[in-house]
Amino acid sequence: MSSKIQISKIEKSRISEVDFDNLIFGREFSDHMFEVDYENGEWVNARIRPLANLSIHPGNLAWHYGQSIFEGMKASLSKDGIPTLFRPEKHVERINESATRMCMPTISEELFLDAINKLVYLDKDWIPKEKGSALYIRPLMIAMDEAIGVRPSERYKFLIMTLPVGPYYPKPVSLKADTKYIRAGQGGVGEAKTAGNYAASLYPAKLAKEEGYDQIMWLDALEFKYIQEVGTMNIFFVLKNNIVLTPITNGTILKGITRDSMIKVMKSKNIDVVERLISIDEIVEAHNNGELLEVFGTGTAAVVAAVSKFKYKDKVYNLDNKASLGAELKNYIDELRFGTIKDDFNWIKPISAT
Repeated sequence: MSSKIQISKIEKSRISEVDFDNLIFGREFSDHMFEVDYENGEWVNARIRPLANLSIHPGNLAWHYGQSIFEGMKASLSKDGIPTLFRPEKHVERINESATRMCMPTISEELFLDAINKLVYLDKDWIPKEKGSALYIRPLMIAMDEAIGVRPSERYKFLIMTLPVGPYYPKPVSLKADTKYIRAGQGGVGEAKTAGNYAASLYPAKLAKEEGYDQIMWLDALEFKYIQEVGTMNIFFVLKNNIVLTPITNGTILKGITRDSMIKVMKSKNIDVVERLISIDEIVEAHNNGELLEVFGTGTAAVVAAVSKFKYKDKVYNLDNKASLGAELKNYIDELRFGTIKDDFNWIKPISAT
């Protein structure tokens, strides 16, 4: 499979033009991208080439009917300067679950991982060395048929881009529990990492920001009672007596890979992690009773982000963040990536030239 990816290198890198000390998340792109086409029932013409614009017909089905899915991953450098990936096989598993839900073709783990390894190794000099920074990896699949009519496309394009990034949330975040708008309902596409989910979140997130909040804390679509997730993260609630609550992934919540990793790490430390339906009322009660020690979100971009406060209806609940479990977990993942602690979970995958 590796010999099937054709590589065309850029003539002159743009890396000297980038200020790595002042990276804005998502603004700078590395030199190369991966591209492969789905035609006649198979993926063909896999190649790595210089990053460039695409030429796409205005009748492209993705523009009109939303067949677009993506992933988010990171590459970092170990203390020995070796590029590494964090649980990359889980990302191909999840993008294929998204593809199935959006009536799109799956992609083989072999091709997915080979493409990422080759692309990241080629642009390894773009991996920032600063703590909290990384090379963000964005796999993307879109429909490519040129037709108007509600139906699945027969042709698709799969791309991978990379971007050097700094920390996503440099400070604790504030949340607004929304009681009007929803992110996902049972039977919908809440588990899929599809573009439409994020488009639908933009307006309520805009309203929350106008009130001074960073993100939405989404509640269920039926009763506006049960907590789902945050705009860009899964969410955890740390209670007294060594108990951590997190919403169950029951079809409306993205199955976060960082979420899953944190749960495994906490359980290995004998922390009681409970995955279940969590009502906003019980979190408010826990806060009022002094039982709620800490709230934090997890995601590929943020890794871990502390929550400073949340608003529900007309009341604001402040968090002192004196507990440090979230920071401890973030440091654990950072140390794993840097190679300064033993990788007991076998999550870190080094990247080589082969």
